[in-house]
Amino acid sequence: MKEFKGQLVAGKFRYAIVVSRFNEFITGKLLSGAIDCLQRHGAKDDQIAVVWVPGSIEITVAAKKLAGGGKYHAVICLGAVIRGQTGHYEYVCQQVSRGIGQVNYETGVPTIFGVLTCETIEQAIERAGSKQGNAGASAAMSAMEMANLLEQLD
Repeated sequence: MKEFKGQLVAGKFRYAIVVSRFNEFITGKLLSGAIDCLQRHGAKDDQIAVVWVPGSIEITVAAKKLAGGGKYHAVICLGAVIRGQTGHYEYVCQQVSRGIGQVNYETGVPTIFGVLTCETIEQAIERAGSKQGNAGASAAMSAMEMANLLEQLD
C-alpha cells in the first residue's frame, strides 16, 4: 500500500495571499498570521506575494488570475464577513465560498478558504488571533500541506 501525506514545510513552493481590505483591522491580523506561519515553516520573502482587493467578493477574481497563471503552487484567500442588519451577509458568504471552490476545481491549484464568516465582531477577533488561534495561520498550513501533497501525486 502506498500512502500520500502533505508536509507542513514551505519548501520551494510559491504562495499567493489574496486579502480583503474591508474589515482590515481583522484581515490584517489574518495576513500577519499567514505570513508568520509560512516563514516559520521556511518560506522566504520571494516565495510569498500579497494581493490586496477591496472586499471579500473581489477575492475570487484575483485568486483565479493568480491560480491560473502558473506561478503559484497555492493561493490563500483571506477576508472577514461579519453579519450586519441586512441580508448582504448571506449573499457575500455564498458568492465568496462558491467562487473560491470554483477556482479550486477549474485550476487544480489549491485555493484555500481563509475567509471568516462571523455573526459578531467578537467572533472575528477570536478567530484572528486570540482565543481560537489565527485562521490566517491555519489557511497557510493548509496551503503548504496541499502544495506538498499535489507534488507527490504528480
